[in-house]
Amino acid sequence: MKLLFLAPQPFFQERGTPIAVQLALQVLAARVGQGRGEVIDLLAYQEGQDVQIPGVTIHRIKTPKLLNGVGPGISWKKLACDLFFLIKALRLAWSARRNQYDLVHAVEESVFIAWLIKLIWKVPYIYDMDSSLAMQLTEKWWVLRPLFPIIEWFEKLAVRSSIAVVPVCDSLAAIANRHGSSETLVLRDISLLSESKNLEVEDLRATVGINAEEQLILYVGNLEPYQGIDLLLEGFGLAEKGGARAALIVIGGSQQHIAQYVKKAEALQIQRAFFVGPRPISRLSEYILQADILASPRVRGNNTPMKIYSYLHSGRAIIATALYTHTQLLTEEISLLVEPTVEKFGEGVTRLVSDEALRRRIGKRAQELAEELYTLPVFTRRLNELYDRLLGQIGSETLTNRRATAR
Repeated sequence: MKLLFLAPQPFFQERGTPIAVQLALQVLAARVGQGRGEVIDLLAYQEGQDVQIPGVTIHRIKTPKLLNGVGPGISWKKLACDLFFLIKALRLAWSARRNQYDLVHAVEESVFIAWLIKLIWKVPYIYDMDSSLAMQLTEKWWVLRPLFPIIEWFEKLAVRSSIAVVPVCDSLAAIANRHGSSETLVLRDISLLSESKNLEVEDLRATVGINAEEQLILYVGNLEPYQGIDLLLEGFGLAEKGGARAALIVIGGSQQHIAQYVKKAEALQIQRAFFVGPRPISRLSEYILQADILASPRVRGNNTPMKIYSYLHSGRAIIATALYTHTQLLTEEISLLVEPTVEKFGEGVTRLVSDEALRRRIGKRAQELAEELYTLPVFTRRLNELYDRLLGQIGSETLTNRRATAR
């Protein structure tokens, strides 16, 4: 198989989608060592760490420096980078026209580029669906909301023209099926907790000065508005004022966002909230396993946050908003789900802080579920089964005919 993998993100950076891309590439590249003959070209943004994945050749777009610093989610800067991405992708497909790609794996908005490649060179594509583009665009920019039916029509076209759609959660699978997907396989994110023991563990309690009697509440992730950090701070503030013996540590975020929320915490007169900045994903285990309670206060979106899988695997109690972004995966058996209001979130924090038996019960059940369903072996098996099935569906005769047409 000759594969073009389109990943319109900085690669590699330690955040959601690039991590998922790296996992998928590692699984697909391992097929080379199994004698399946895969050749993989990855196209990514200009930014990111160069990582070595045997069998994978990384191609990058070239852009003006002012387009550096592409953050998570849709932005004008990201859309500008996508224009350069389109040109580079078409150049790769053109240069391979006499030995054309067998398949394109398109992540997020690159699916429209994959659709164009299919139109010109008859190359089938997989749509790696991490979000609904129609929903994401109209939630980000209200001025586009009247255009939602048009944007959704293009999304539907991309889905129907794909050989398969690979959504990361049930809500996206429902959208793909509603749009007429020929095959839909939910390929969930997985736990990133490591079994290795780090001998140089940073003691979070010592770093910020939390005493042994306080419950450590931890949030890990970026501090974009959709993550609900305002709700987290305000809810924790209520719990703190109500006497909850706990401290909140927030890991992640840009310096701008950290400064913004430190100022907010001060305005709310919160005493025990600490923003410690980003930490390497490779050390995620050591931080999560120090927590007593893990928080996911997300207020927007329909995809399940990647961190939830590591949260579950940790065996720690989870508090999360009772929105579909969480409830498509989380239940009351494995988490404490609360309405996305300051009062309810504060009450949930207070309840978990004061009820050790509840924390232990939901944490144990969550860990058992994660070990059964959300680990690398499960992800590897499902992705390989999909590729084996699709390559069989494409068939050697179809590939031969298409290559002959290209010549």
